[in-house]
Amino acid sequence: MYIIYGIKNCDTMKKAFAWLDEHQVQYQFHNYKTDGISADLIRSFLHLVDWQCLLNTRGSTWRKLDESVRAAINNEDSAIKIILANPSIIKRPLLIEGKRALLGFSDESYAQFITSKK
Repeated sequence: MYIIYGIKNCDTMKKAFAWLDEHQVQYQFHNYKTDGISADLIRSFLHLVDWQCLLNTRGSTWRKLDESVRAAINNEDSAIKIILANPSIIKRPLLIEGKRALLGFSDESYAQFITSKK
């Protein structure tokens, strides 16, 4: 079963939902805003993706952080701390299936990820 993580009102998430629905891929949606996020969940993500990749440094949440806060994020523990305080800083969507993860969305990357199921 695929689990897609993110927030509902995100244009990229909407594209990912539409792609999954169009290709009849069953998935479960975990909304950070309503379902929450924990340090344990973040650590489970970090077993699959690097903490630097998990942070969306192009989004408004990152840009709103004080420069000193951004500079202090220099390892996994500091990344977990900032993610817990600002869940929308996680790059979206995060699609997980078993021990595989895909960050971001494009038609091509989703097609490859879904068809390369191991």
